[in-house]
Amino acid sequence: MTNLPMHIGIIMDGNGRWATKRGLPRNLGHKQGIKAIEKTVIACKKFNIKYCTFFAFSTENWKRSKEEIDGIFNLLREYLRKEDNVFLKHKIKVASIGTLEKFPKDLQDALYEIKEKTKNFNDTCAIFALNYGGRDDIVRAVNKLIQKGYNKIDEELLLKNLDTQDIPQPDLVIRTSGEMRISNFLLYQMAYSELYFPKVYWPDFNERYLKKCLDIYQKRNRRFGGLN
Repeated sequence: MTNLPMHIGIIMDGNGRWATKRGLPRNLGHKQGIKAIEKTVIACKKFNIKYCTFFAFSTENWKRSKEEIDGIFNLLREYLRKEDNVFLKHKIKVASIGTLEKFPKDLQDALYEIKEKTKNFNDTCAIFALNYGGRDDIVRAVNKLIQKGYNKIDEELLLKNLDTQDIPQPDLVIRTSGEMRISNFLLYQMAYSELYFPKVYWPDFNERYLKKCLDIYQKRNRRFGGLN
């Protein structure tokens, strides 16, 4: 495949509805959603996608029930510590954006460990947005620049101080479940991203759906505000 995005952002929506539709607890939807992440990162490597950012836990997700939040954290904790997890097995680098201070210490440690174990892998990088919000990212970047003594900020300087400072801006942003919102995800970075909203719930997302997204992306005419 040619003319592929270097960076894909994914808003993984529909875990709860997938479970509810089947009469299952919402956290079983999140568990199935982790399997969809596995399938997607393997497919990204197959299609030579360099970066894929998963919107895993937003700054707004703290509004959910304690039971659901604890369930998500338990799934992450268990999965990141698996010796045969997909990142190690397929040599996929793991990174994160967002602020982790509110997360349990052992979950922070598990994330740090998988980052260390995968830091030398170069083909594909899976980035997890954890306790992440686009507005929060911008506010934190501006405050960093104020603390550094800047009194004038341009676009390039702001980009260099966002959580994604070492990552290209996303070429394609996908939101599953058919909802047509960006929900505070990479607000500054996705100014010229192509958007696609497949109706499939995230737990059912796989290589076939990713291929369809890439096929649609390849047909888009990206002008970045200019003319052909």
